[in-house]
Amino acid sequence: MKVSRFVFSLILTLLALDVLLFGYAAGGSGETGFYFLNVGEGDSELVRMPGGVDILIDGGLPNGAVIRELEGILPFYDRYIDIVVMSHAQADHFGGLIDVFERYKIGAFVWNGVKGTAQSLADLEKEIMKQDTKVIELAAGDRIRCGSHEISVLWPAAGSERETDINETSLVLLAQIDGARALFTGDITAAVERKLLSGPNLHSHVLKVAHHGSKYSSSQKFLAAVRPKAAVIGVGKNSYGHPSGEALNRLRAVGARIYRTDRDGTVEIVSGE
Repeated sequence: MKVSRFVFSLILTLLALDVLLFGYAAGGSGETGFYFLNVGEGDSELVRMPGGVDILIDGGLPNGAVIRELEGILPFYDRYIDIVVMSHAQADHFGGLIDVFERYKIGAFVWNGVKGTAQSLADLEKEIMKQDTKVIELAAGDRIRCGSHEISVLWPAAGSERETDINETSLVLLAQIDGARALFTGDITAAVERKLLSGPNLHSHVLKVAHHGSKYSSSQKFLAAVRPKAAVIGVGKNSYGHPSGEALNRLRAVGARIYRTDRDGTVEIVSGE
């Protein structure tokens, strides 16, 4: 029988030894950790912090998938998400957020301040205004903190660099929970990856692979700096050749175990006992 949900358990007491244990489970557990949602050719990730703080990064296309996946993780009575992050204003990242705002109460909306050209962004803005949700614009150096746990913004830099190609303005986030580090890269390309190499330590146990596995992302030097144990690709049926053979080969070369939402379903990376 096909297992629709992959659970990758980080045994946190063993992280000092750099040991990661794996296991399968069907159905959502709702545990603290990182969830890479199966939303088709798009991105959506849920970060569940200790204390019940939920942070949703992107929502995929407006195809209803993000709601289905959230319902499989969050308790049926839970209709509140603390923070919704839009990595950048492209429909395969924000389209599903319209449904999220219609179904859930949102504490705050975080974005990079760059609107881009997607006309459907206006529909999301209407939902944000309808809820009177607090809107926060973040850039490199900003942090979202929850006790001893935090999400650091590594990119984009404030100022002129935020006015480049919309993919290159993607919020790059480093989440640290109970010693586990996960790097979320939006749709950045190798050009931004090179700039990140001169910033904070990029080493992460988990990597959300940039731009659905595009050959123009996941450069060799960047992956060597991140050194991920697990690399997750948000991808569905597409005409772009995602994920590319070149990106997959570079991921394998650094020893990353690769997961794809089109084959593995939603990928859960959760804290273990």
